[in-house]
Amino acid sequence: MVNVPAEGHDGDMATRYYTASSLDGFIATSDHSLDWLLKQDIDDDGPMSYPSFRAGVGAMALGATTFEWIMANNGSWDYTLPAWVFSHHDVEIPDGANIRRVKDDVRAVHAEMTAAAGGKDLWIVGGGELVGQFADAGLLDEVWVQYAPVTLGSGAPILPRSLDLELLDVARNRDFLCGRYRVVGALHVAAESLD
Repeated sequence: MVNVPAEGHDGDMATRYYTASSLDGFIATSDHSLDWLLKQDIDDDGPMSYPSFRAGVGAMALGATTFEWIMANNGSWDYTLPAWVFSHHDVEIPDGANIRRVKDDVRAVHAEMTAAAGGKDLWIVGGGELVGQFADAGLLDEVWVQYAPVTLGSGAPILPRSLDLELLDVARNRDFLCGRYRVVGALHVAAESLD
C-alpha cells in the first residue's frame, strides 16, 4: 500500500469524488434520505474530514438530485466556489449564486471547471450516474469514501461503474472508516470459462 498524505491540497490539481457511504455501498436510501448519515459522529478536525478536503477545492459539479436535496435540506446555497449543476430540467438557481446549469458532455464542462478552479481540485458531489460519466470519460482521478457503520440494504449506489482502484490512504475518523483511492481505470474482468 502506498501511504500518501490526504490532508489539504498537494499541489497537483485532481478531479475527486468525495462522499460518504453505508458499509454496503449506498450513498442514500431509495427515497434519497441521508438521515442515517447525519446522525453519525465525525471530527471536523480529524483525518480526511470534509473541511480539510474542501480547503483544496476550486470548483464543483453535481447532479440535479443532489442540488435539490441541498436546497431543500439547507434552505440556502452556502458555497461560494463555482458550481455546475447537470440537469435536463429547470432547477431554481438562487440569486447571486455562482452556479451554471448544464446538460453538456462532462468533457466540455470539465475543461470549464478546470479553468475556473485556479489550480485547485475539482469535486464531483453526490454520486451516481454523474460520477460514472466522469469516470467513463477518464476524468476521475480519485475517490474518497467515508464509510458509516450502517447498512441500508438498497438505495443509491456509491458508484455504478466497474473501476480498478488503488488504495492510497486509510484512516479512522470517529464513527467513519475513511479511504482514499486513485482511479486506475475501468475494471476488466476476464469471462469465466464454462468448461
